[in-house]
Amino acid sequence: MRAQADASRQWFAVFTTPRHEKCVAAYFEQRQLEGFLPTYQAVHRWRNGQNAHVALPLFPGYLFVRIDRCERIRVLEVPGVLAILGTRREMTALSEAEIEWLRSGVRQQNLEPHPYLVAGERVRIRTGAMEGLEGILVRRSNGMRVVLTLELIRQSVAVELSADDIELAEQRASA
Repeated sequence: MRAQADASRQWFAVFTTPRHEKCVAAYFEQRQLEGFLPTYQAVHRWRNGQNAHVALPLFPGYLFVRIDRCERIRVLEVPGVLAILGTRREMTALSEAEIEWLRSGVRQQNLEPHPYLVAGERVRIRTGAMEGLEGILVRRSNGMRVVLTLELIRQSVAVELSADDIELAEQRASA
């Protein structure tokens, strides 16, 4: 009976009130809901000059809960929970593999937040000889390929960069 109940439980992303992820995770524990809040370690410098290591949510405003679909209301009643992600009619489940991948990365302490980048977006190079140049992100793989265009001569070049070397460029106001 217990194995059958576990089989019907799935992971869902929960959207929270800003900066309430840890509180919501504590409420989940109190209410015996299986929650997962991936965190990473960061060093913060306080106003008094002291440095402190703090655990911050990997995805600010989000955490995960493993429930049966019929337990939806139990989650939504938790203070600080704003929504369970999905469509208007249906919650969208995450795969067990995605959660395990996150758990593994958190255990190895090799995950940290990075801006969401999509092929086709305009990005700026942050470091190196091409610092400050802007281009279009063409593909994501082990590295990022950015196409830089010289508008004057209508020619482009592609350069491979690591994800740490680029950032999303501010969108220019259309005229």
